[in-house]
Amino acid sequence: MTQLVLQQPLTLSSGTIIKNRFFKSAMNENFAKNGHPNQQHVNLYRTWANGGAGLLLTGNVMIDQHALGEPGNVVVEDERDLEVLKQWAEAGTVNNTQLWMQINHPGKQSPRTLSKEPVAPSAIGFDGIYGRAFNKPRALTQDEIKQTIQRFVNTAAIAKKAGFTGVEIHGAHGYLIDQFLSPLDNQRTDEYGGSLENRMRFLVEIYQGIRQTLGDDFPIGLKINSSDFQPGGFTEDNSLQVIKRMESLGINLIEISGGNYASPKMSTGTSKNSNDAFFINYAKKIKDLIHVPVGLTGGFRTQSSMENAVADGDTNMVGIGRPLVLLPDLPNRIFNGSYATVNLPWLTTGIKSLDKTIGPAIGNSYYEQQMARIANDEKPKISTNAWSPLFYSLRVQGLAALSPKRAK
Repeated sequence: MTQLVLQQPLTLSSGTIIKNRFFKSAMNENFAKNGHPNQQHVNLYRTWANGGAGLLLTGNVMIDQHALGEPGNVVVEDERDLEVLKQWAEAGTVNNTQLWMQINHPGKQSPRTLSKEPVAPSAIGFDGIYGRAFNKPRALTQDEIKQTIQRFVNTAAIAKKAGFTGVEIHGAHGYLIDQFLSPLDNQRTDEYGGSLENRMRFLVEIYQGIRQTLGDDFPIGLKINSSDFQPGGFTEDNSLQVIKRMESLGINLIEISGGNYASPKMSTGTSKNSNDAFFINYAKKIKDLIHVPVGLTGGFRTQSSMENAVADGDTNMVGIGRPLVLLPDLPNRIFNGSYATVNLPWLTTGIKSLDKTIGPAIGNSYYEQQMARIANDEKPKISTNAWSPLFYSLRVQGLAALSPKRAK
């Protein structure tokens, strides 16, 4: 059998070799109790590692227990869970798999059910329906900015100590780093606001702190928006300038996504007639302008679209999220010729008005429910019934289950 391009290894500038071009993109597992990882994380990631992907990215790991993006987030701010983290890292690196911890701070995107007073670059809240879901933030002081930068560095250091083979800085989807990058959210007048150079300073200092602490041979990735798709916001040109700056500093991998809560393109695509991969047009634009490897997440379903995206040079790696929940061994299936295109179920309660209100939250809950099944050594259950994940989510999280969540 002819080897697929997807099977070819990728060598990063750190010297790290990723065995193939598949990576599992980050999804909140919703397993953590009071921020603590547990055996479910260990079991789930062992399954994914044996499923064939070259790189696994963890769900959103928060750097501060007082700043959660969603219920069930893992928090790593000290070494209290080091032994479980070591077990997680050991399980997720079997089968010569890379396991990177995605590290993040939600900023103002911390629901009011989780945060009475969130923080942000500037005291700018959400409008409309999201204004009811999130409390208005207060602006970070300069001392708090420095402390937050150090929190990112500390979490990355603990990840390395535990055996995770890399980290990804989450700079997309409207979370704190993305808020600093956005001229809509960041209206500071000090060295962290104003020009794009100043707005990217927070990200740059996080990266430099991690690099200085962990060394040149520890891979660091960045997830960044192509755009936030809002008038006057973070643009494709802004994104390219940030990527070029991070490349010059030595970032090892760039993951392209886009959007935020107000404009959730990371889950809906860029248009009804968008490419199979949501942000592939932007990836095509930047691939000839940068040399750092690029990973692309969102919308891949067919083997041909995955293979062609890499073969045509549009991306170096293919990011898979929800399909890997339903088919944890999807890469192995492609490599052994047994893969059939996965169709994601359209969930419904049978009540249109209710579907419209809680649809996004229930969609996330469905995949969290299936991840729990995998972690409990059960097979995922394909269903269009939204009531089961709704009750599951309410049982696990209470009413916080209906708060806004990041896209998968």
